[in-house]
Amino acid sequence: MGADVRLKLELQQPTASYKVRGALNAVLRMAEGQSAESGALVTASAGNHGQALAWAVRGTGTPLTIYVPADAPKTKLQAILGSGATLVTCESYDAAERRAKEHARTRGAVYVSPYNHPDVIAGAGTVGLEILEDWPDVDIVLVPIGGGGLISGIALAVRGASTSAEVVGVEVAASNPFMQGLEAGRIVTIAVQPTLADGLAGNLDPDTVTFEIVRQHVARIVLVDEPQLRAAIVALVAREQLVVEGAGAVGVAALLARQLDVGEKNVAVVISGGNIDSSQLSALGCQ
Repeated sequence: MGADVRLKLELQQPTASYKVRGALNAVLRMAEGQSAESGALVTASAGNHGQALAWAVRGTGTPLTIYVPADAPKTKLQAILGSGATLVTCESYDAAERRAKEHARTRGAVYVSPYNHPDVIAGAGTVGLEILEDWPDVDIVLVPIGGGGLISGIALAVRGASTSAEVVGVEVAASNPFMQGLEAGRIVTIAVQPTLADGLAGNLDPDTVTFEIVRQHVARIVLVDEPQLRAAIVALVAREQLVVEGAGAVGVAALLARQLDVGEKNVAVVISGGNIDSSQLSALGCQ
């Protein structure tokens, strides 16, 4: 016998990503006047958070500006443009985050971070609550790590439950600020390399709350490289008929590459999103 592995399919959310959970929670809390003043919103996004925030404010007339890296997948950029939000492209995700925060400071807009925001983290944490509700005997929850909002929310949800389940993070070798930062004992600036997991690429906000949450409540972090990630995306299409973006496939990549020993444990793998360009799938041999 082997491990019992089950997939948490967040690619089935309205914007094909778990990000809608945090974005909607943040917007609803603002509407209640509990977390931020109302008015124009601004954010930085690799694509999914921007789509989710645009979906969350649809029909409200709320002005929304989204700063994105120029190399973000076209499918994500087209979805943002179609939402009516203002799209501003930058040379990298790090640049997008800097410019979005400057926009908030100089123009009076509310900055809604894709990960360093309590309401965004709380919304993401509902993924963990649902896993525990559906599978109380889960032993390991395997979660992608970019800025840490998703894994922070899940880790806090697991900590608050009467369970011995471990939360394990997966970063890509091309962008692993948490692993390097935890080894250094502080947030560090890393050199980000190109990766299929575009949604996970970038440095951390220097004051992000997610770093300490991960340090305290995540059992360990494993890395996957680009060949392992490619193999996982292809395997998900071929074996499960699931079209998964790179960021969403890292947990499966870690399992297929045996980056952690799961034995005969119950393992929930969070498939965080499915927004991948058709051209990228074709390049991987997925027709």
